[in-house]
Parts: sequence; C-alpha cells; structure tokens
Amino acid sequence: MTNSPDPILGRRAMAMLDALARHSDEPDRLTRLYLSKAHRAAAEETLGLMRQAGLHSHIDALGSVVGRLEGANPDAPALLIGSHIDTVIDAGRYDGTLGVVLGIVAVQALREAGIVPSCPIEVIAFGDEENARFPTNLSTSYALSGNYRAEWLDGIDEGGVSLKEALIGFGGDPARIGEIARDPKRYRGYLEVHIEQGPQLEAEGLPVGLVSAINGVSRARLAVIGEAGHAGTVPMPMRRDALAAAAEMIVAVERAGAIREDTVATVGVAKVQPGAINVIPARVDLTLDARSPDDAVRHAVVADILAECGAIAEKRGVTLTVEPFMDSPATPMDRGLIGLLEEAVRETGVAPRHLASGAGHDAVAMAALCPAAMLFVRCKGGISHNPAESITVEDADVAARVLIETVKKIVA
Repeated sequence: MTNSPDPILGRRAMAMLDALARHSDEPDRLTRLYLSKAHRAAAEETLGLMRQAGLHSHIDALGSVVGRLEGANPDAPALLIGSHIDTVIDAGRYDGTLGVVLGIVAVQALREAGIVPSCPIEVIAFGDEENARFPTNLSTSYALSGNYRAEWLDGIDEGGVSLKEALIGFGGDPARIGEIARDPKRYRGYLEVHIEQGPQLEAEGLPVGLVSAINGVSRARLAVIGEAGHAGTVPMPMRRDALAAAAEMIVAVERAGAIREDTVATVGVAKVQPGAINVIPARVDLTLDARSPDDAVRHAVVADILAECGAIAEKRGVTLTVEPFMDSPATPMDRGLIGLLEEAVRETGVAPRHLASGAGHDAVAMAALCPAAMLFVRCKGGISHNPAESITVEDADVAARVLIETVKKIVA
C-alpha cells in the first residue's frame, strides 16, 4: 500500500470527530439520540464544519444537516455524500459520524486543490439512522427518497415523548417534511463511508473494503407459552417448561444461521415469566433477527427456523406464536459506483476486497433515490456500538483519499 507521508486528511477527520464527540446526552459516555439536546448541538457543530469547508448549509425540517457546493453547473444532477450523526446508547465516536466528516474533508480538499466540480455536491448528516429513540427505520434518509411514513411522527420514546413533539422541540417542522423529498432526476449517486463494524478487513490487513450489498433483515417476536408450576413438585416428564423449550429453539436459531454462507440469525431478547427461582417458567418472549445479502436465502432460513421451532413446541407440549414485524430486502450496491470506488482503491495502493454489510445503513434508503455505494473502513477488533470503537489516523486518511479520487471521477 502507498502510504501518505503525512496523513493530513486523516488528521483533519479525527479533529472533526473529536469535536463532535463532545456532544452527548450523558456526561460520562457518548449517547446522542435523535432530536435530543446533544443531537441539536452536534447538528450545529456539523453546520459550522460544513460552512468552514465552503458548503452552503442548513438544518432541514427533520434535523438532518445538509451542505451543498453548487459546482460549475448548478442544474446538473448532484452527487450526494453522507452518513449519520446520531448514536446508540454508550456509543463509539466513529459509527456514522466518520462518513459525515469525510464528506466534508473531501469537499474541502477539492476546493483547496482548485477543482471546481462539474455538478453540485451535497454532504448530508442524517439524524435518525440508529433508530435508538423512536420506533422508526432510517426515517431521515427515507425522507430524502420520498418514503417518510407519517405514522413515525406518532412514535413514543421511553419517556412518553412523541417524535412529533420532540421534532418541534428540536426546532424542526413536521408540516415541511414533504419538502425534504428529492427528485431522482436531480441526483446521480450517493456515496457513504462507514466503519466496517466487523473483523474481516482487520483479519486481512486491509484499511478499506468495498460493500457489495447490504443484508436484508427479517425480524419477528416469538412467544413460547407453557404452564407454570412448583419447581419442587411437578415431575420432569409432566412439565410444560416454556424456558426449556425456548432454550432448544435458541440453539436451533444459532444452528440455522451458521450453515449458510454470509447468513446470520440471532435471538437478542429473551424475557422469562414469572421469573421466580422456584417456579417453572410459564412464558418466554423471544426476538428473532435473521440477515443475508440474498433475500431468497434469508427467507429460507426463517422458514427453516420457524418450522424447527414449531416442531420443538409440539414435542414439548407448549404453544408457539410468531409475530413478524420487519422484512427489509437486501440492497445491492450500484455496480458502476462500486467500479469507480475500486479504481480509486487500487490507485491508492490497496488490494480491493468486496464484502457484504451485515448492518443496515442510510444507503439502504438512499438506494431508493439514486445509485448508491459504500466504502468500509477497518475498525479495531471489528468492535462497534461500543466506546471501544477505534480506527487509525492512517486508515481514515486512506479512506479520505479513496473518496476524493472517486468523487473526482464522478464530477470531472
């Protein structure tokens, strides 16, 4: 790999990341939820960074920060670069925010080099990618693609505050959400840089990788209903133990997710009732999360899981109910944009590596508006959604240079 003698672009990005990491809803850890005071402060910080880079910027009706460089022909279809600045609870500082600051760094570098793009470039900092506060799904990026769902405004957070109320308190305007939607004819593509959130790039010694597709997701709530009884008096053969049945189902989920390449399946929540040490569990509520870059494979995995769980329930004399609540299709990345990213990766001296994303991203929503592609950046240990998130200045610099060279190819 050809290393930059002075990773100045990486250092710029890290300085911006440090500035944004100051804005948190909690004093001792990084938590920046959508439409919170910390989100507002981070949005204002991002607004200032964009303006310093020469972007005409504003905060839109849903709290996303939008910066625009008009280019030589303001009427030409624009290039979008973006990611998000909201976080999970007790987060790291790179998830999402890295892609925003690298977009700003890229525009600033173009201007410093005296390069006037042939078309406009927009950099966007979305506010609701993590969906950690309200029951939404990429709401701020779906708003741009014209797919905002009005019912999201009625969603309630843990404190009983509705999204609509929080949006008004933030300074947004529910009545103007429709104005956020973009005309697909006005946009030529969307680029997003993001930490990998996995261990593959680190294992292969690569600073960056190319996202081939974003996994589709199936989610469901499962209820395993048995019968409570005294832990000391009900003979083992006569029990209808919901937890024992659920445990067998959890193993079945793990097994089903492991036998197909690039497919995962997880039980992330298990709530036991009544939850007493001397009572046979009467009910267990489970969640199922299955992901794959191939929708047919994902649906087959879910079908296999539910069939096996049904058989386990019948064998153990318990009842199983299933409530699906998400079926998000896989999103392949645009081959043309991937090709341009790959050229830039090679020019930077890095061997191109294609890999699927197991996590969802704003690129899913943006792909409904225009061609979309993503670049992954190596993260230490593959750790994400955790204060231990870590990338190097050098890797941030490589990602910045790849992004800049890709942008040049698009806007030349």
